[in-house]
Amino acid sequence: MRALAVTGRLAEEMVRSSVGDWADVLVMDVDVASFITPKMLREARPSGYDIILIPGAITADFGPVEVALGAKIRLGPKHAVDLRRVLPLLDSVDLSSTVPACVLLEDRMREEARASIERLEARAKASMEIKGVKVGGESRMKVLAEVVDATRFDDSALADKVRHYEEEGADMIDLGLPLDAEPNDVARAVFVAKGATTLPVSVDTLRSDLIRAGIEAGCDLVLSLDGSNLDEVGEEAASAGVPAVVLPGPETALAENLRWALDLGVRAMADPVLSPPLQRLAESICRYREVHQAFPEVPLFFGAGNVTELLDADSPGVNGLLAAIGAEVGASVLFTPEYSEKARGSIRELRRASEMMLLAGARKSPPKDLGLDLLVLKEKHRRPEEEMPEEFELVGPGGESVNVVADGGEVADRIGGGGLSWEMDPAGSFRIGVAKGKIVVRHDSATLVGRSARDLLAEIVDLGLVTRLDHAGYLGRELERAETALRLGRSYSQDDPLFPTKN
Repeated sequence: MRALAVTGRLAEEMVRSSVGDWADVLVMDVDVASFITPKMLREARPSGYDIILIPGAITADFGPVEVALGAKIRLGPKHAVDLRRVLPLLDSVDLSSTVPACVLLEDRMREEARASIERLEARAKASMEIKGVKVGGESRMKVLAEVVDATRFDDSALADKVRHYEEEGADMIDLGLPLDAEPNDVARAVFVAKGATTLPVSVDTLRSDLIRAGIEAGCDLVLSLDGSNLDEVGEEAASAGVPAVVLPGPETALAENLRWALDLGVRAMADPVLSPPLQRLAESICRYREVHQAFPEVPLFFGAGNVTELLDADSPGVNGLLAAIGAEVGASVLFTPEYSEKARGSIRELRRASEMMLLAGARKSPPKDLGLDLLVLKEKHRRPEEEMPEEFELVGPGGESVNVVADGGEVADRIGGGGLSWEMDPAGSFRIGVAKGKIVVRHDSATLVGRSARDLLAEIVDLGLVTRLDHAGYLGRELERAETALRLGRSYSQDDPLFPTKN
């Protein structure tokens, strides 16, 4: 397929370096590529091409020009650097005339990943099923989300919490029971939780009377049995057919308790107990491997929350790594509360991580380039910075600077979104970018450079470069996003989300 990439003068160098030998390049008589019009392309009359890629930010209708030129005209990526990822796929991917290629490819990869997860889970052989949820074997690691001190919630609050955890991606709901809970409190909590969700519901306690109350109330899983209660409620769990997680102790090893439970007929899961960081965490991971080798048919319970809650680090990366470790040692259930603020989001993160590990395991590859990820503050593909202007004025305290460059390079400012109408500011529009640790604001009559969004906006107002309130609001928002991008070390692109939403 013979391809042509169309661009403007400012992006020419980046486009040429990105396309390599995959396509020819046509540079139009305009600085900013997103300002290319159908008329310009028609008058340029490129010929002999199967497909012409125009910049992904263009919204004009090129349909009539497509007919006139006899070549498909499709939206390329929003950013020239991404052409190197798009062009090799032209023979296998149908690009769109309305959706930028970068968005289309991301959506396609995500959809393919979701479809693969559904197929893998549907055909997976499991060690057990709990209320229709596959656990162990070849199935995806399931996320068990704990409602801490569940009996302290009133009915409405507990139901809301359960539904929220389900929306976040939990596969099962655990009711953590405080030490002062009573059997009737447990029965109420189980009744409310099961009324709020169709997911399996577990009770989490070592007290025999509370375990019994949970079983009688219809819980689907028991946490936990050990040497202190197996003789009292082990047979009850077995006769009720309710699976139970088996712990080591208090004076007996896990293997001994596990054999005891299995002899009683309990549908057992094993919890070798994941230790907190610097509290023999590595040793406990080795213990998981040993238990899995000794009892390969018994699902393993992996308490990820023991690490995330006791480590002051952002939870997405921690949960991603824990899920990878869990997958290697044979874990079947990833258990987490969201007790502390820093661990909020762990349910969603572990669900995503468990899906990534399922895909990576099927592909026999590391968990990367899957169509799903846990990247929040970091990014896989960094966009190039703008060139720092040669002429600029320093603005703001402490040497913070703002530039004014009469280069005429602008991007039309878009207000809001979602179909809201906007009008061009009579004073002109701006193009905002970042370069060398500073924000660069270009206007027809001036270019401002600085680190502070507040100082930059104040200078724009003082220079009379903005006359509309909606335009000023837009500039404030974009300048603040640019400053945030610099603070976080992220790349910035005007009008693009700083943190893209991923389903």
